[in-house]
Amino acid sequence: MSVESGKSHIRLDADVLIIGGGPAGAWAAWSAAKQGAKVVLADKGFLGSSGATAPGGTNLLYLPPNPAQREAAVQQRYRESGYLAEPAWIHRVLDQVYESLQLVESWGYPFRRDEAGTPLRDHLQGPEYMRIMRRAVSRAGVRILDQSPALELLADEHGVGGARGISRLDGRDWEVRANAVVIATGGCAFLSKGLGCNVLTGDGLLMAAELGADLSGMEFTRQYAPSASFASVTRGRLLNWATYTNASGEVLHAGGPRAGDFLPRMLRQGPVYAVLDKADTEEKRTILRNSHAIFFLPYDRAGIDPFTERFQLTLRYEGTVRGTGGIRLAGDDCSTTVGGLYAAGDAATRERITGAKSGGGAFNASWAISSGTWSGEAAAKFALSQEKLAAQRNLKPAGRYGLAAGGAADAGDGLPADALIEAVQREVFPLEINYFRSEPVVAASLDRLHRLWEQLKGQTTGASVRERVRAREAAAMTATARWMYTAALARRESRGLHAFAEYPQTDPAQQYRLLVSGLEMIQVRPELVGGFAADPVPTSSPEQHSDFKKEAARP
Repeated sequence: MSVESGKSHIRLDADVLIIGGGPAGAWAAWSAAKQGAKVVLADKGFLGSSGATAPGGTNLLYLPPNPAQREAAVQQRYRESGYLAEPAWIHRVLDQVYESLQLVESWGYPFRRDEAGTPLRDHLQGPEYMRIMRRAVSRAGVRILDQSPALELLADEHGVGGARGISRLDGRDWEVRANAVVIATGGCAFLSKGLGCNVLTGDGLLMAAELGADLSGMEFTRQYAPSASFASVTRGRLLNWATYTNASGEVLHAGGPRAGDFLPRMLRQGPVYAVLDKADTEEKRTILRNSHAIFFLPYDRAGIDPFTERFQLTLRYEGTVRGTGGIRLAGDDCSTTVGGLYAAGDAATRERITGAKSGGGAFNASWAISSGTWSGEAAAKFALSQEKLAAQRNLKPAGRYGLAAGGAADAGDGLPADALIEAVQREVFPLEINYFRSEPVVAASLDRLHRLWEQLKGQTTGASVRERVRAREAAAMTATARWMYTAALARRESRGLHAFAEYPQTDPAQQYRLLVSGLEMIQVRPELVGGFAADPVPTSSPEQHSDFKKEAARP
């Protein structure tokens, strides 16, 4: 791996560049390195502690190789997916996770064991898991660039050839030239202050789209998670032990699982409070604390006993993180339609295993392992098969928005990045717009987002590291919101995470995915599940749906 450094920049040459340092990025880097590739991993934060997985714990799709048991689980998920998942892909994930978790144990992860001494590999504690993954990546010989957000890809007529970014540690620009790139930057949570999610701003989606990649599943992003109003922890399972009340103390729900839209409906009527009073013995409270210690940290810091004192709840928007949408995958190896470009984890669409349903928890965690492994291996094989090194190619920067250099970022009268982000948040955070979706409300919001995109063209970018990174994040969030609502308006039904007031039923004739592409003029087209159809499929009401491509592509 060649290195060229200067006072103001660093230049690296590699075979494969991984952008993103969550579990998907870590697995991609390890997998690529095991193929003999020279690998660089650049993370916006610190590999091992940034992202949604590192601060908490996660379940996994770990099933023994029992054909009947696995087939039953796959068919159940296929039904829950709104029939947009693909059973073969779910089986692939089950196979890969079973193999990969044995590796994690061999690397030193202390899985709990049952009474017979069998390891229980269905759960991982984020801090320990990611510490082990960083060590595995380092031992594989990967060059890690921490605190080094990528700002734009490099490309030529043959496809991608690396990326450029900036180091938060010393302010130097960096450039990595590589014949293959894996985007593992996570989803987009729009800086909603969810734990670990404030590095997840859709940057990878924008970079891929600037090279012409499609996105898919962007309508399945109506995902919020409960949190104490003063906290960022969005792990809500322990709230099954809570009694819910309104401001006057009237009981709204007395413990146990809640309907999926319970909290959104209650918050429409006013403040909602909870107290974990169903854990009514010291033994139960100890079990809960031991099972999910991070849940209790904000209460302990605030001096609140959540078992006896009620606390106010809110919902934090999670967008495409626990939603489903992301970069469309063109092949089984997680390749995209752009030569040399691959996607993994939450940056990629999870429709093939989750369909229209949230991939939150076990499915997203298992997808990160699997897609990271597949994309890393494929990227390495692709890069090593190329006759010309990326360093010998005539590569050009592909970034067009929110950058100091480039026609779309020239000085003008656009909104500052922070103001633009706040304006986008006003369109995607409110339940009345994004959760309780209705066609005219979403259409009006999309029109406002289109106008914000015009403002983005005149945005100036400051010279500081923060200003440069923030400008790019603002562009990515604006683009992501427009893709989300464009796809939502094109799906005139309710299916999984997408629900429309005017179309409350699931339409069997709309059992297809929606691909969105473009930045100035957004286009949308259907894709048959398991195929790559570009023409609209029949619908139950042709007069209503046949022209949706034209309507959804409004500038």
